[in-house]
Amino acid sequence: MLGDKSQTPTRHELLSMVKKHSKLILDTTLDEDETSADVEMDSGFWHDIIDLYFVSSRESRGREDDDLVFFVRKTGLHAQRPSDSAEANSPYFVRRWAPKLDDLVGDSSTIIDWRRSFYLNLIAHTTFSVTVAICSHQVLRQYHASQGKTLSPIYKVLKTVYASPSRINFHLDSRKEVETTPAYPEICFAVDDFDSTFDAVVLTDTDHCYCVLLNAHDGAAFPRDTKTEQVSSDVSSTENAAASAGKIKKSKITLFSGFVSYQMVREAYDAGRTGFGSLLSLGHSSGRTDRIYMKGPGGRGEVEVAVSGVLDQSKTELGPHSPIQIPKKGLGIGTMVRTAASVASTAAKNAYAAASSTRPSDEEMLPLKCCLMSISLPWENIAHDLLFKGSPPVNL
Repeated sequence: MLGDKSQTPTRHELLSMVKKHSKLILDTTLDEDETSADVEMDSGFWHDIIDLYFVSSRESRGREDDDLVFFVRKTGLHAQRPSDSAEANSPYFVRRWAPKLDDLVGDSSTIIDWRRSFYLNLIAHTTFSVTVAICSHQVLRQYHASQGKTLSPIYKVLKTVYASPSRINFHLDSRKEVETTPAYPEICFAVDDFDSTFDAVVLTDTDHCYCVLLNAHDGAAFPRDTKTEQVSSDVSSTENAAASAGKIKKSKITLFSGFVSYQMVREAYDAGRTGFGSLLSLGHSSGRTDRIYMKGPGGRGEVEVAVSGVLDQSKTELGPHSPIQIPKKGLGIGTMVRTAASVASTAAKNAYAAASSTRPSDEEMLPLKCCLMSISLPWENIAHDLLFKGSPPVNL
């Protein structure tokens, strides 16, 4: 479908072709007759793109990290054929890389949605990082008002995360016990060691905001233009800079950015119920740590956060598995909260000291530890942003 394969296009060239034929990526309202003759809906085109981009190209053969290739089943096929096999009931299946695409899929070729399979692999083979930060609400307002380029957080944690069409359901009451279920068409970015990674992310002031950023910055969605690099090496640095003006490769794309205030987290935590519409909702496990679900701007995407109260350990002895009485009346979820065992005594005392210094003496401040568990986004939004998003990334 892509013409003469004796000269294999580079990934940079292939991605340019993909962009030309991805105009409908967010449009689900077009009539089938309107699109049937378009290359964007041509399964042969997408079959060849997957082959060249992820299977037979030199860049695919040279990768050392991820050797998985994902295939999305045509819509409805997994539902029409119920089976005891988990893979058969999944909207996608996975194969380990092999030199030939036909060897990978075998007789399954006819059930594959090649277009969606390409986008899923583009996402799965891209490198992502999440930034969780505590920021001042006042600083956030100033940032938005001034269109600032860089936001200065009070504290932040940067973590590499991986895109997956599966969702990890953490059981907060059973210490690391998890179950995995298909999430596609949602793409999930889970943090399996969330309790230790974000142990020090504690909101200790009413001016604090909990901020979450998801950025893409390397991998399949950021191919190098090897031909341009070769030409550039033959010219002077001055000429190269002039030729590159306005054509600087994107180094980072922000896919999700959102924040929520301490007060909103506290109210949801105290209420123990869904109370914030599209912005915040609260769910419970059978344990004592609560899950808060934050919706992204415009209702796009969802962030799952484990929230627990950090107790004043100068007044209470804490055991790793013992529920502790919080000296606070009116907690809608009950007054028994288990603080995660990884919260060190010193950190708890520091959090309380910081909170006490900024609160009136007659109003108790409850420091809240917020551990990001996962981010979920529709694949269409991720793929669209990787290909077309032009706004600058959010820098923290």
